[in-house]
Amino acid sequence: MKPLNYALLKHFTTVPEACAADVMEVLRAEYSEFKAFKKDSIIAALMTAEANGLLEETRFDLDKNNELRVYYRAHEEGAATINHYIK
Repeated sequence: MKPLNYALLKHFTTVPEACAADVMEVLRAEYSEFKAFKKDSIIAALMTAEANGLLEETRFDLDKNNELRVYYRAHEEGAATINHYIK
């Protein structure tokens, strides 16, 4: 099993875009028992990946509870870097 942050990054190499809720849904079965598997921690990891140039923000909207959802994608260079370091 990969570390949670590795799995999070690797997920973005397989989808056009995703938000924190999307990532949590996909990773829930394997990672729900992890201490860092919380929405705030996932959002922080996504923001860190963006700041480090691996992901970029694509759009944002509000969910049914009027909470902000920020969508990210792995651009070509970011996906290449992720795939190079995370097999």
